[in-house]
Amino acid sequence: MTKPQTTGSAHDVHDFDARAATWDDDPTKVARARAIADAIEREVPLAASMVALEYGAGTGLLGFMLRHRFADLTLADVSDGMLEVASKKVAAAGDPHVRAVKLDLMSGPPPDRHFDVIFSAMTLHHIPDTQGILRRFRAALKQPGFLCIADLDAEDGSFHGAGFDGHLGFERDPLAKMAGAAGFSNVRFVTAYEMSKAVGSEPRVFPIFLMIAGTG
Repeated sequence: MTKPQTTGSAHDVHDFDARAATWDDDPTKVARARAIADAIEREVPLAASMVALEYGAGTGLLGFMLRHRFADLTLADVSDGMLEVASKKVAAAGDPHVRAVKLDLMSGPPPDRHFDVIFSAMTLHHIPDTQGILRRFRAALKQPGFLCIADLDAEDGSFHGAGFDGHLGFERDPLAKMAGAAGFSNVRFVTAYEMSKAVGSEPRVFPIFLMIAGTG
């Protein structure tokens, strides 16, 4: 959920560092992660032998809800603050099959392994080069493998407010075409969650999709 350090924004890596300690205290974020985890479990044929990567994992809130479904899980982010919280959770769990690592697929080297599943929540809209990150996800996946992206449907900028320079959500059909151009097949969408958020004095509902795409 943290954007790469190679770009600047009102919500840059330092902002996520500052928010890391209390990130998991927000019941809305917990409910959102739970809904996305449930959607992944419903929509993807997970197996206990699978090796998974959560990209933009933040504190590992979503990843920890799914870790029991995988043989091995890597939680990847670029925020030191978020990774510190995630690492403490990993240590407390005492699970040798989960690790938290610093990884920026857009500027650093690719991971030293391939994954059966890559999943990500509320991260794609922070990454300027959508096509580029989709290609990097494809290169890091096994065949067959699955990509699961949860993010905002297209909106008018109200979700983040003034000063945000990332994507204002995504139209599903164009995103599906980009995934196809990156080498994915059988791209489909479900609505994973409808998030209520105050905009000014009025509550607004922002749908969050889950895109599921295969490599073979």
